[in-house]
Amino acid sequence: MFTFVTQLVIGIVDLAAAFLFLYGLKRMSSPVTAPSGIFVAGIGMLVAILASFLYIFSVDAAAKSFLPMNIGLALIALVLGGGVAWWSGRKVAMTAMPQMVALYNGMGGGAAGAIAAVELFGGKAQGMTALAVTLIGALIGAVSLSGSLIAWAKLDGIIKKPLRVMGQQAFNGCVMLATLAVGGYISLAGLWAAPISGASMNPARSFAPDLIRGDMSTTWIYVVGPVLGAIIAVGFEWILKGKPTAAGTLAARGDLDRGGTCPSSVQPSDK
Repeated sequence: MFTFVTQLVIGIVDLAAAFLFLYGLKRMSSPVTAPSGIFVAGIGMLVAILASFLYIFSVDAAAKSFLPMNIGLALIALVLGGGVAWWSGRKVAMTAMPQMVALYNGMGGGAAGAIAAVELFGGKAQGMTALAVTLIGALIGAVSLSGSLIAWAKLDGIIKKPLRVMGQQAFNGCVMLATLAVGGYISLAGLWAAPISGASMNPARSFAPDLIRGDMSTTWIYVVGPVLGAIIAVGFEWILKGKPTAAGTLAARGDLDRGGTCPSSVQPSDK
């Protein structure tokens, strides 16, 4: 009963904190009401932090011995973070305020990414919804951290001109696709493939034991996986580059002349 009341109080306080955040952000949209908006959002943050300490009443018995150390670390982090923020807020020049805001925004993104990493590597995110939300949080946190650091460097004059390289957009697109692929792999491996294959993504490590046991019931995943991945890759290629031309087909087959043109007997009709 006491645990239920604690969870209910935490839920109500978190809802109130979210309302204060949103209301504070709304008031920050105007220079006239911005100071009060910052104060309201700060109250919301304080309420959320205090509510988090209520979790000490619902921890498992095995974790209670670690409570003093964890509470001490949390208090040290709050004192250090609050002290640095108070000092920097009083010392920073008004003309350097955008740089400070960019850094603090990046710290929030970094914290979100760190929490997501703990959830993922600790195996605490269970279920498709929890995994998806955690992965999205990690992605948003990483983008927020890197973007905020770049914004701070540009505002402070450290980066004086854009850093661009040939093929940067294609590279960024590949990084984004790789990020989505890794996230999809984590979700599918954790929820679907791993229980079937024992988290073995190398077929050679599974065929031999299955063959010795005489149980090949899980072998199909190593056939379906590559085929399905190839179909998805071809679909992405079609979406990004459009329908393949005759010249492209011949190039893939190695039938182009040395000069890079199609043979005279086969000319593409869809130039």
